[in-house]
Amino acid sequence: MTATATASTPQTGTILGHPKGLFVLFFTEMWERFSYYGMRSLLVLYMVNYLFVHPDVGQRVLGFTAVKAFIENLPWVKSLGPLAAQPLSSQIYGLYTGFVYFTPFLGGMLADRVLGQRKTVILGAILMAIGHFLMASEHLFFLALMFLIAGNGAFKPNISTQVGLLYPPGDPRRDGAFTIFYMGINLGAFFSPLVCGTLGQKVGWHYGFAAAGVGMVIGLCLSLWGNKHLAPDVLSQRKAAQKTAVKEKMTANEWQRVLVLILVCTLNIVFWGVYEQQGNVMQLWADKNTNWHFFGWEMPSTWYQAFNPLMIFAFAPLLSMVWVKQAKGGKEPSSVTKMGFGCLLLGISYIVMIVASRGMAPEVRRSVLWLVGTTVIITLGELYLSPVGLSFVTKIAPARMVSMLMGVWFLANFFGNYLTGYLGTFWEKIPHEQFFYLMTALGLGAGIAMLILSRPANGVIGAHDRGEGGA
Repeated sequence: MTATATASTPQTGTILGHPKGLFVLFFTEMWERFSYYGMRSLLVLYMVNYLFVHPDVGQRVLGFTAVKAFIENLPWVKSLGPLAAQPLSSQIYGLYTGFVYFTPFLGGMLADRVLGQRKTVILGAILMAIGHFLMASEHLFFLALMFLIAGNGAFKPNISTQVGLLYPPGDPRRDGAFTIFYMGINLGAFFSPLVCGTLGQKVGWHYGFAAAGVGMVIGLCLSLWGNKHLAPDVLSQRKAAQKTAVKEKMTANEWQRVLVLILVCTLNIVFWGVYEQQGNVMQLWADKNTNWHFFGWEMPSTWYQAFNPLMIFAFAPLLSMVWVKQAKGGKEPSSVTKMGFGCLLLGISYIVMIVASRGMAPEVRRSVLWLVGTTVIITLGELYLSPVGLSFVTKIAPARMVSMLMGVWFLANFFGNYLTGYLGTFWEKIPHEQFFYLMTALGLGAGIAMLILSRPANGVIGAHDRGEGGA
């Protein structure tokens, strides 16, 4: 069995040199990310400025008292005492976005062993659509989050895996395909704050959440329509070959590659813990400490979250050209080295915020250019890590467990996003300048550790990092 699944897509032509299935996945993921980031752009502001400030919040929100008590009694939170609206919202944000990336591990196993990638993606889309529409009810807030978490777990690892399935091992188009796919992610992420964020802040919170639900329904319809253009699931390929995962023993090199992946994912926890502050305390900074007035009109602060995907469009093609040029000269960094650079850039980005917050009173508003400068560097760091990592998993993972290991990749996001929420509880307890120093130190530390890991990792992975190896 090859290290990555064999592509056997129906020959239905190509678009821009890639299988049509890539663009089905592109637009499906675009609408799913529209729904996710639209909801995320509003979530912390909704809790801090509306949902959790009502004196009767315990009666208005089903399960609020139990959830609050559970969080406040966590050993690492208990010392903070009773949580006010902001730190409580930060914890819930971290738990929600964390579990969004925990459940893909289970969703990957469900696809690999029971349903296959196609059916699991459809299941996830249905669950997420239900969750978005449940957000229209304040009473069902936590139930809505549970549907969104479960749906994302089924959807996310398997749509990424389907991209890799379109290409045979060694196909030089694979990394380019993930870059195109990543553009779809960010196209949805760009428009969602502009649509959902504006509706939520200017018209009503529930209008913004409903728009996210509509986006998810469109993504579901696209997925159902375009299934014929996708490669057969790994599960169906194994059944056709009359093989089962139980009969296929792991080789020594496969175990080593899995170990490398786990170590990389462990360091990625720190990256995501710092990166995801964009939806947490950085959104609060955008709302409370940034001047959004332009020519007499106040721009919604949620538009801040459109900066990052907009810059993805600008930088992704340029960075791809740089890597192609480096590859021709035999100087392209390995995947692990690229991810180390990504962590370093993330840490450097917060130096801009250190300067912006130095000696600043709590209610002072700074120019939006500070956020722009930080986001430029964050985006470069993200491009060195996130799409590279998705491609990395599909190249080095044994084919019979590729969705499960994609789930392991997202498991790092689980711990990282919870770390985001935990770190956010210090936002109101220490000066903002010190908070940004902490973010810088964490990013730089993870980058240095990743670069140290890269040399032994490259020795284990070898040709697999180029998608050329066999199991």
